[in-house]
Amino acid sequence: MEKENYNIFLVDDHTLFRNGLKGLLEHIGGHKVVAEAADGLEFLEQLPGVSTDVVLLDIDMPRMNGIDAASKALEMYPDLKIITLSMHGDEDYYFKMVSLGVKGFLLKSSEIDEVNTAILTVARGGSYFSQELLRTLVGSLKTAPRNEDSTESLSEREREILLLICKGLSNQEIADTLFISKRTVDKHRANILAKTNCRNTANLVVYAIKHNLVEI
Repeated sequence: MEKENYNIFLVDDHTLFRNGLKGLLEHIGGHKVVAEAADGLEFLEQLPGVSTDVVLLDIDMPRMNGIDAASKALEMYPDLKIITLSMHGDEDYYFKMVSLGVKGFLLKSSEIDEVNTAILTVARGGSYFSQELLRTLVGSLKTAPRNEDSTESLSEREREILLLICKGLSNQEIADTLFISKRTVDKHRANILAKTNCRNTANLVVYAIKHNLVEI
């Protein structure tokens, strides 16, 4: 049976926000906040001694911001699963965070159910983008240059699978939806990553938005 409750490292400089989110995560989500930090430096100092499944990391913090903290943390632990917590207006940082390998993005105004969904999705190996943030990204990318050659290199089946990836489906769920084997989906996914020069699911979501392959 798949694990449903996870250890969380909560990093935010506002004590009231941390306390409130911790209470919701533990009493509603059933997760355990195993460590807390008020800035990026404190987070990095504690990280080696903490066993955590998911990190909830604020962007705007004193001493060291979330971008620099994520970069250093992922250098030390490439498989670390980080969900970024942000306010409206932080959109300029999203692509930087994606390139670093951050797995999820949430607005601080998100409902606890969405936070829980993001944690479960990322802990299981997926990526999670707040729908509200995706809409903002779509708007900010309307005038972005497009690489037509890279989109045209994708086959119809690969485009179909890419859309399902953007919807958050796992390889097995995509296989079930399209009535093909998971092994076939694995091969298509590898081809999509190679053709688009993307490293992970988060990169693929941004790629699909940039090239108008997904509608939010």
